[in-house]
Parts: sequence; structure tokens; C-alpha cells
Amino acid sequence: MADESKITPVVLCGGNGTRLWPRSKPCAPKPFLRLVGDTTLFEEAIGRCAGEEFAPPVVVTGHKHRDLVEGQLPQGSECRLIIEPEGKNTAAAIALAAYRLPEDAVMLVCPSDHHIADVEAFRASAFQAAALAREGWLVAFGIVPTRPETGYGYIKQGEPLAGGYRVDKFVEKPDRARAEEFLAQGGYSWNGGIFAFRAGTFIEELSRHRPALANAVRKAVDSGREDGRRFLPGADAFAQIEGESVDYAVMEETDHAAMVPAAMGWSDIGNWSAVREAREHDAQGNVVNGRADLLDCRDVLVESDGPRVSLVGLENVIVVVDGDEILVTSSAGAASVGKLKGPAGG
Repeated sequence: MADESKITPVVLCGGNGTRLWPRSKPCAPKPFLRLVGDTTLFEEAIGRCAGEEFAPPVVVTGHKHRDLVEGQLPQGSECRLIIEPEGKNTAAAIALAAYRLPEDAVMLVCPSDHHIADVEAFRASAFQAAALAREGWLVAFGIVPTRPETGYGYIKQGEPLAGGYRVDKFVEKPDRARAEEFLAQGGYSWNGGIFAFRAGTFIEELSRHRPALANAVRKAVDSGREDGRRFLPGADAFAQIEGESVDYAVMEETDHAAMVPAAMGWSDIGNWSAVREAREHDAQGNVVNGRADLLDCRDVLVESDGPRVSLVGLENVIVVVDGDEILVTSSAGAASVGKLKGPAGG
């Protein structure tokens, strides 16, 4: 029987490897790269959920990334793996873990490809969220916004709760004017995709709002098999699942959505511009990893695994060299790298 006083990290691990091309590729996507510091984003996610307050983590991943996950787990880890036959989005991935855990287990759902600079602030928010989850709330981390960001969904906080707030509503990605309005008004947070809830509560709400999805996941678990630390859901039942995000399937539907504010130096590392922002930079805002010469440059990122890169008189430019593949983009264009055809688009 699991210790219900502990928090069970559920780490969602996958990706197509397109937004950080050419370093990131389908065979080695973003979670498994050392993009900020000396550890990979996946290793960061596992490490910040270590300690006596946490149960051994559950990692939900695909068969393509199973070996990468196991190769980056700490030695002696008691982590359990759930190997999805194919990607079905986050609602199904979380439901797989929920059906494999005791009903009273508090799940802390964490993407594996984010960077969090202030781990202690993250843990403090996790403990607040867990306390609300034990009371029956489905809790989202509300990332305290630092700029009028148009690339994230937002959460509007409602009435206060002990340790957090009710969610008034979830808001789709805004345009620039609305994002500026949210920042000026206050009470709006970024939706960082980090959640906490009891396994039983999540299943109840998923069954209420998406019964076919919940039933298909339950059948996949019932027909699955264990292979050491790995659990393999039944492929035939899993194939019947209609993929949907946890936001649409549950969080935007439930009457029990809550949020805890989190100011923790969070970044989803969604593109190369975000990588530059997350790393230490010089007085001109430049970040260099590899051999490079910069003259009269500002807010430039150079990432090279070998060839020397020389730049003169440039601002807001990103250059990434990986083997014989080279990316050159403006900082503004970095968000569109995943749309490239050919190597980046897979």
C-alpha cells in the first residue's frame, strides 16, 4: 500500500523534437538534452521531486523514448514506467497513471521538458497544491507572469481558498493587447501545465466529462501487463482512445478547479529564444555555448558543437550548429522553427 502522505510525481515525457531543431530531433527530443546547466530537462524534473515528501515517480512515455528515460534515471531509482503504445495527448497519459495508483494517492503531474530555476519555490507550491488536492480540488500551478506573453494560456483566479484560489476561468492564448491587459489587471497567471489531484478525483472527473476516454483507458490498463518496472497498456484498447489535452477534457470542465500561484523562474523552453533567456548571459545579453567570436553583438545566442561561429554587428539573432545542420533565425522567428520542412519537420 502506498504511503498516502507522500506526493507521487507523474512525469510526462515525450516530444517530436522539432521546436529546438537541429539539437532536438524525434530520436532525442527536448527533455533529454542539456539545454540549461549540466543536467537534462528530464533529469531536472526527476531531481526536483526527490526527497522524503515524495513517493517514487511514475514516468509516462512512449516506446521510442523508453531507453532514453531509463538511461537518465538516477542509479537505484525506484521509478515506475508506463509505456504508451502511441501518443494520445495528456488526458490519457495522466489517466493511465491514475488508474495504476491508489485512489487517495496525490499525483503531481509535471512535464519533463520545462526549466524551473527556483526549486524550493516549486516544492513550496507543490505542498500547497497537494493540501488542496487532498480536499478534492484539481489544482493547476498558476505561473506568475513576468511579461505580456501571447504563447501561453492563462488562468484567472477566483475566490480565495486556504493555500490558493478557485479557478474563475481558463483563457486561451491571447493577442498582445489582451495579454497586456491581463498583466495590468493582475489576477491572471500563465497555465504551465503542472497539476495536482487525487488519483480517484481525477478519474471521477474524467469519467463524468469524458466517459468514453476514461473507459478506454481503464480497459487499456486492465488488459495491460507488467515487465519489470515497466507497465505496458493493452494496445488494442489504447488504440480506441480519442486523444485530448487534460485542459480541455477535465480542467476546463470541472467545478472543482483550483490554482496555486507559483513564482519559481519557470520556462517551458519552447524555442531557442527561451533557451537564451534561461541561460546566464553577458552584459550585452549574449549567450555562447561552443566556439564563437562576437563583435558588437547584443542579445545573441550561439550554440555550436564544433565549428567556430563569428558574428559582427548583430542583434536578436540565434545560430545553432549541430553536425552538418545549421539554423539561423531572428529571436522573433525562433517560435516558428518547428514549422520548417525537411529535417526539422521530420
